[in-house]
Amino acid sequence: MGFAPWIVYWVLVGNVPFEAAVLVALAVAVASFVIGRVKGTPGRTLEIGAIGTFVVLAILTFTLSQSFMEQWMQPLSNAGIFLVALSSVLLGRPFVREFAEVDQPEEVIKGEVFKRITTLLTWIWVGAFAGMTVSSAIPPIVYGNATILDTKTPLSFLCYWIIPFALLGLAALASRVLPEKMTPGDDEVRKTSFVTFAEAEIDQLMYAAQEHANREVGADKEAFDVRIGSKGIPLSGDDTRESWPATYKVRARKR
Repeated sequence: MGFAPWIVYWVLVGNVPFEAAVLVALAVAVASFVIGRVKGTPGRTLEIGAIGTFVVLAILTFTLSQSFMEQWMQPLSNAGIFLVALSSVLLGRPFVREFAEVDQPEEVIKGEVFKRITTLLTWIWVGAFAGMTVSSAIPPIVYGNATILDTKTPLSFLCYWIIPFALLGLAALASRVLPEKMTPGDDEVRKTSFVTFAEAEIDQLMYAAQEHANREVGADKEAFDVRIGSKGIPLSGDDTRESWPATYKVRARKR
């Protein structure tokens, strides 16, 4: 749903009047935001960004000339999603993480591996959107008569359509493949934290740390070389429990 307004716009622009394309995309953006907030689904960054982008594009569409729209509306729509994705990283809330957090336990969400993967994947999307923006801006800059409707000039259809959407497809493939390739090796130390009662003894602390680490790594792997920090931190508003830092390594679970 987060990408839906842009996908709708990219499908319609050039095939229907610009006014119709931008109004339908804006309607989808608003509907996506409303449905998302009612159902509590992830993707708020993309939803708000989509509304802002298509409000701006709607204003431009109804105020600028047909020739300007044929040259620049595609680059501007690409620039819109690029700025939204980049802002999500700079604000410390990568948009990929919003979707990846769904149905994940809290210990996974707070883990360094999860944060690293979702940040990298967001940067991949940011790079793809940046490439789409640059590519689609080349025809109107280099070739003054370029339009998104031109199917005879290679510069136009390559830079407006083929290259940008090839980049979009590659980013989608990376989002599917990379998370499976980025699991830490046996020698990589993971950092985590766990909560236990303040009066817990050392053997109880070790047991809690081991169980917490095993929950993080999943069913096919197991944590080993688990080590806890030197001092727990009392939870805010609850002096009976403490948060302890811990580290561990990962290996395949023995059958």
